[in-house]
Parts: sequence; structure tokens; C-alpha cells
Amino acid sequence: MDSDQGSATVTNATGPHPKLHNWLIEQREYDRQEQRRGRRHAYESVDPRRTALVVIDMVPFFVEESGYCRGIQPNIIRLADALRTAGGTVAWVVPGSDQPHADLTREFFGEEVAEVFRTSGGAGPISERLWAGLSPQAEDLYFEKSSYSAFFPGSSDLPEALRAHGIDTVFITGTVTNICCESSARDAYASGFRVIFIADGTAARRDQDHNAALHNIYRSFGDVRPTDESIALLSA
Repeated sequence: MDSDQGSATVTNATGPHPKLHNWLIEQREYDRQEQRRGRRHAYESVDPRRTALVVIDMVPFFVEESGYCRGIQPNIIRLADALRTAGGTVAWVVPGSDQPHADLTREFFGEEVAEVFRTSGGAGPISERLWAGLSPQAEDLYFEKSSYSAFFPGSSDLPEALRAHGIDTVFITGTVTNICCESSARDAYASGFRVIFIADGTAARRDQDHNAALHNIYRSFGDVRPTDESIALLSA
């Protein structure tokens, strides 16, 4: 069953009740990695000053009608606060209106849906386009992306900005788990970043979709940890 979080944690009182995925990494996958490398998690320590929280697509288009998106909001805030306090970096990423392959997008989704997706990130300053209550700060970093992945070459300036800040580790949070978050995690790993995917800081439409993505990430692209463990790493 889904574990619910109290509605008091979400600024907007209307809409679906906040809830978290019943997330799972199967024991056989933990066993597989422990046999391969002698430990459950690839990354047992992080340098907070070289770590960034990357928050993907937490905009009204996705969050307004999703209890799972609303449910992860408190964990994203906790991670952001902990990382700022520890000297790390927080980066917010939203969908951009630029579609580098607009004809292909219209062919694949149809005219109407393609236009909905093109405008899903809103307009104006990125800090004002985020879901209410996430509390972005002036010192945070802000990016638009033009593809599912924030780390795909040419999609955004995020990878270069993180390298300029000396970042080597990224905590991935946001939505949708199995699309933009998973795509970003795969490309972050391929780009040379240590990836820690936050199991209760990402949201999909269903537990099945969420857990399939967690399986893929843990097996081949990065660690999967809950918020509490990830925050503990910052002070280990």
C-alpha cells in the first residue's frame, strides 16, 4: 500500500492528498551488488561541497494533480536545506519551451499534446515557475532543459555549471521518476557524475513505474537511497 504524508506539509491545500511511493529494491539486487563490489552502495561517502541536489520539473503542470509529486515536496525541502547548510549546491531544472526537434515531437505526440508539453514549464523567472512552497533561494542555480534529460548534451547548461562549481556527485529528485529523472540520472552517470537517486524524493504515476526505474538506476547507473540516508551522508 502507499504510505501517505500529512497534508499540512504542502502549501496548496487543494488537490490530491500527498503520498509517497511504496518503493522497493529487491533483495536479489542488493545481493548482486554486494557480491560484485563487496558492499551494498557504491558511494558510501560524499563531500557536501562537491555535491548538488538536482530537482527536476517540480512545476504546477506536474505537481498540481499528482499526490506523489506533492508527497515528495517535504523531502526535497529537507535535502535542499541540509545541502545548503553543509556548503553544497541546489539546482532547479524546469522544462523549456524550446523543442529542438519540433516536427518529430508533433509527429510523435500529435499537435495538441506537443503544444501542451512545450508550455508545461511555464514562463517567467524559473524561481517563480516552481511549485509553491519549495522555497528556492537566491544562491541556488536555475536551468531550463530542452529534452527529457537535464544532462543530455545541449539540453541545458547544468552539467557545465556543476563542473564549474567543482561538483562530482548529484542527488536526483523530482518528477517523473521513470522519464525525466531516470533519463537525467543515466546521462549524469555517462557524463562522469556520481549519481545518488532519491527513492522518496522522486515521483511517478504508479509504484510499478517508480520501482522499475529504481531497479534500472541501482543496477547500472547509480545508488538509490532514501532522504534520511542521503542527509546522513552529508555529515558522515
